[in-house]
Amino acid sequence: MPRPTLAELSRALAAGETSSRELTEAALARIAAGDERLNAFINVCADEALAAAEAADRRRERGEAGPLTGIPIAHKDIFCTAGIATTCGSRMLENFVPPYDATVVQRLADAGVVCVGKTNMDEFAMGSSNETSYYGPVRNPWDVERSPGGSSGGSAAAVAGGLVVAATGTDTGGSIRQPAALCGVTGIKPTYGRVSRWGMIAFASSLDQGGVLALNAEDAAMLLTAMSGFDPRDSTSAEEPVPDYVAALHGELAGRRIGIVREFFDDGLDAGCAAAVREALGVLESQGAELVEVSLPKIGLSVPTYYIVAPAEASSNLSRYDGIRFGYRHPDAATLEELYKLTRKEGFGAEVKRRILTGTYVLSAGYYDAYYLKAQKVRQLIADDFRRAFAEVDLLAGPTVPTPAFRLGEKLDDPVQMYLNDIYTIGANLAGLPAASVPCGFVDGLPVGLQLIAPAFGEALLLNAAHRYQQASDWHHAQPEAG
Repeated sequence: MPRPTLAELSRALAAGETSSRELTEAALARIAAGDERLNAFINVCADEALAAAEAADRRRERGEAGPLTGIPIAHKDIFCTAGIATTCGSRMLENFVPPYDATVVQRLADAGVVCVGKTNMDEFAMGSSNETSYYGPVRNPWDVERSPGGSSGGSAAAVAGGLVVAATGTDTGGSIRQPAALCGVTGIKPTYGRVSRWGMIAFASSLDQGGVLALNAEDAAMLLTAMSGFDPRDSTSAEEPVPDYVAALHGELAGRRIGIVREFFDDGLDAGCAAAVREALGVLESQGAELVEVSLPKIGLSVPTYYIVAPAEASSNLSRYDGIRFGYRHPDAATLEELYKLTRKEGFGAEVKRRILTGTYVLSAGYYDAYYLKAQKVRQLIADDFRRAFAEVDLLAGPTVPTPAFRLGEKLDDPVQMYLNDIYTIGANLAGLPAASVPCGFVDGLPVGLQLIAPAFGEALLLNAAHRYQQASDWHHAQPEAG
């Protein structure tokens, strides 16, 4: 029997069939029973969750409840939570307890959502396998010897494994969509600026964007409606009106043109994944969409461009972790220079150090023009390719990742192979576009994801297409045996 979705739980709460306290206790029990196997959570905040659930129930009794009031979810441990440790998966922030909530956390709390805990993640969101976390790797619920993807792997595994009905995530180069595909859930990265980054610990400021992982597009739409909107505290926040994403779900696909990206069906794409994605495209066609082939000629340059731009921004953002102001501090340093060196040596993991070194190099005197400036020019060319494509079609489609979930440890010693796992997702981040991954089949018992990309601020169209596909298919109902 399919697990209840967020929308179904919302209806059950409205009908008085259950209470937020009951739902929250059940979620905490599932986490206690199942998380030792998955390692999806860094921190479970049971007392705070139960208090919030009781407040939600009182709110409902007063007739003040909304559709999300009383629903227990989890937050990726990159979002600051007042009074609750926010580690970003790093030793550097092991004991950091923020005095404030991130805007995403606050808006969902205002909508009545109950936070049951903080999910595991690649350290400072730098990774594609959730193996770089200081708190150990997250395991894929479909096969615990395999990666759930990253960096939002904890959120994806928690949803796929049935621990929570939905979770927040962030996406810098595919970190929502890639784990969504590998774990068989629905993930959406909105347009850059659609969701406030205030209180979201920075990795690469021109690329990072908050979003959601859920069981289906309807649940994602409910959460995204509450999360989105202008925030004066975030200088990159967009002053664009937020449509009712739930109301937009039910539009027809007839007359919509969907572009199949030629470059996404390359030699690196697993044959089984390709077949599943093409079958999914056929379902969209049966819903009335017109499929046309399009080309993004510069998309092959997205990985090298990203791995210049993102490390450069990371080098700048992570310079604040010096052992002086907050975070880990080496206890035995004799001089200020030694304090900096030992704190950063011990506080950061290998992947974070690799990206800081790369970023510092490309920003250094004599190399800025050759690398960083050139990468920004190529980034504009990639964005131009998307703009030309959207002059012809309403949506773009293709695979989310090249292969099903890989084994833990399989790519950890080969950074280039790990980076190439995001080859189909990075382009949307470089161009600032909304994109989603929805489950569309299995290869050898492992989930496959269909990626959809929309023009800027086209989340409603994206969710509509995902929802129509899910109305005509049942891959999103599949769940792991242990889930």
